[in-house]
Amino acid sequence: MSNTTTTHHRICPLCEACCGLEIKVQDHKVISIRGHEADVFSAGYICPKAVALKDLHEDPDRLRSPLIKRNGVHVAVTWDEAFAEIERRLLPIVAAHGRDAVGLVTGNPSAHKIGLLTYFPKLARALGTKNIFSASSVDQVPKQLASGLMFGTWLSIAIPDIARTDLLLVIGANPLASNGSMWTVPDFKGKAKALQARGGKLIVIDPRRTETAAVADAHHFIRPGADVFLLAAMVHTLFAENLVSLGAVKDWVTGVDEVRAAVAAFTPEAVAARCALDADTIRALARQLASTPRAAVYARIGTCTQEYGTLASWLVDVLNVLTGHLDAPGGAMFAKSATFAANTVGASGRGKGIATGRRHARVSGAPEVMGEFPINCIAEEIDTPGEGRMRALITLATNPVLSVPNGPRLAKALDSLDFMVSLDIYLNETTRHADVILPGPSPLEDLHFDVAFPQMSWRNHARYSPPVLPRAADQPEEWENPLRLAAIAQGRGAGVDVSALDDAQFAEEAQRSFGAHADAVIAATQGLHGPLRGLDVALRAGPYGDGFGQNPEGLNLVKLMAANPSGGIDLGELQPRIPESLRTPSGKVELAPPLLIADLPRALADLQGPAPDLVVIGRRDVRTNNSWMHNLPTLAKGPFRCTALVHPTDAARLGLTDGAMAHMENAQGRLEVQVQLSADMMPGVVSLPHGWGHDLPGAQLSVAAQRPGVNLNALLDEKLRDPLSGNAVLSGVGVRMWAVEVHARSPSAAQLSNC
Repeated sequence: MSNTTTTHHRICPLCEACCGLEIKVQDHKVISIRGHEADVFSAGYICPKAVALKDLHEDPDRLRSPLIKRNGVHVAVTWDEAFAEIERRLLPIVAAHGRDAVGLVTGNPSAHKIGLLTYFPKLARALGTKNIFSASSVDQVPKQLASGLMFGTWLSIAIPDIARTDLLLVIGANPLASNGSMWTVPDFKGKAKALQARGGKLIVIDPRRTETAAVADAHHFIRPGADVFLLAAMVHTLFAENLVSLGAVKDWVTGVDEVRAAVAAFTPEAVAARCALDADTIRALARQLASTPRAAVYARIGTCTQEYGTLASWLVDVLNVLTGHLDAPGGAMFAKSATFAANTVGASGRGKGIATGRRHARVSGAPEVMGEFPINCIAEEIDTPGEGRMRALITLATNPVLSVPNGPRLAKALDSLDFMVSLDIYLNETTRHADVILPGPSPLEDLHFDVAFPQMSWRNHARYSPPVLPRAADQPEEWENPLRLAAIAQGRGAGVDVSALDDAQFAEEAQRSFGAHADAVIAATQGLHGPLRGLDVALRAGPYGDGFGQNPEGLNLVKLMAANPSGGIDLGELQPRIPESLRTPSGKVELAPPLLIADLPRALADLQGPAPDLVVIGRRDVRTNNSWMHNLPTLAKGPFRCTALVHPTDAARLGLTDGAMAHMENAQGRLEVQVQLSADMMPGVVSLPHGWGHDLPGAQLSVAAQRPGVNLNALLDEKLRDPLSGNAVLSGVGVRMWAVEVHARSPSAAQLSNC
């Protein structure tokens, strides 16, 4: 045994902040994790999740070998046995019922794994199924759809230039807890304090006085689900008071007059009651935004997880455009990623844009968005009889039984499948239904490069992390498992030579992408394989790349690897990118996409509709990102977090007391929740975090099971979606509450139907 201590620099893979870590290891054991002070992006900041990487790596519940379910019990097997079982059982289903009989679903941990993210498409193509789902339709597709329609690509997300802004208006988001969501901004609190120190203002609009609202200069409550009305009224005010100024992008915007006409009926007076914000406040917010030279609006999960999620996401960027803050320093700007960004590839300024509805779900008819159907549709596609019914499912790093509406129905549907495969590190509430489970390596045993998040980062950068610890001898690399599944789906057999297959596919891709230069690209990447080879190509061909030798000072994999100990490569602050970043058919910012303009009358018709007496919203905690984090002792310790926050006035009228149990019920179901009184809640709104409910039989999450909490999603209707994006409605759902101790008669079915 050696006492030698080694130091490793690693990007944290546990949330969108992507903080740089300094990890010390002795005898293959982690002895400390701290922030990497020299990291060019996070500058030493970390949150408690990063420290829990040690817990995750050492967790006895984390799977180390494949499992096959035999006689209802999961037993450990070899990798060859697992893949042979998949080949034996999956191919007959496809042969008998067609490729659409197989579904494919991936969760958000895949976004942090370059192996899964870049090899998932290979599996999807090999399967040839239209039934593809992901966690994106739980909380983010509205933002991607609106951005795609306006700017031309799914990840052209306009983010606040927080380092230079003087006014940041945050709606339905809590970046102090999340460190950004679809906005990668570690140490938001420090950056917000710097904003205020230079005389700037932070304003938060949210039904809860969140951690972010607590440090803001102003906070306004808003009724859940009313964001579209507030935003439309602010846009209306800009037009009515002649405050519209397009700024630097004035020559690159089309559709201003169409927007003016579309919001004509959304006056501040018309929306005030529905928003629970007075008309004067709405006008003042619009005026302040228009009169501040460097300002930005940022909105996230609260505005996405509602019936009008796409409209709300769109109107956020409409506000940024009409106040002259789009693509301007201190406003809402576009990152320029070193790799994999569609808005840096091909001819700049004009493109095909995006398309939706190329296919429709069999049961609900929901349109495809981003190549996927809404994740809410999985259960109905399994349990609804008829031609095309899904009979097999492959899941990658996802736990939809806890994370999507009506988990009980989904759990029952999963039990009815002919076959299920899960790629996951835990036997959780979803994978307990799987016939075969293929575990990935520990994050500390895998290389790391963020594919998506540099496209939404507060500062441009490029960072790479090699593995910290060695993998077990028989543990495949992360990317090999989806590729081997793809080979099975293509009839190449479970015993395929994965390395040779990867080489052959890379040669084909090089030929398609580089034509006559393909041989030179293949030669330049000799000795690399898997995602490392793809990363080297993406770096060299990217906007900062060496062009395979044409620009010797440019980026390549060797340079990026060499920069790891020094904290990566800083590529500078955000810069104006319009029109270069646009990929729309018009070559301009398309401010009035017909799909969105046509949906506004639906919102207008709903404006005078009745609002439930009591509604529930979710919430984010800095220690929780995914459900499996409840199984890590470092994150699970401390006060119980799965509580229902209730305003004292609501508690008094409902007979609820702090710390006591209460029923929470609507037409979907009933939960027993622990009440926590909080004056931070808007009256008429209660908050319960999602991703809990670790008391289901068959799951092996021993720490999480000690304080299982309840599953909020059991009260949510899987059929309720934003019709444009298909995103689940998780916010503003009506409920009733009463104390468990009071044995009052339960509400009637008619009463529940109004919740």
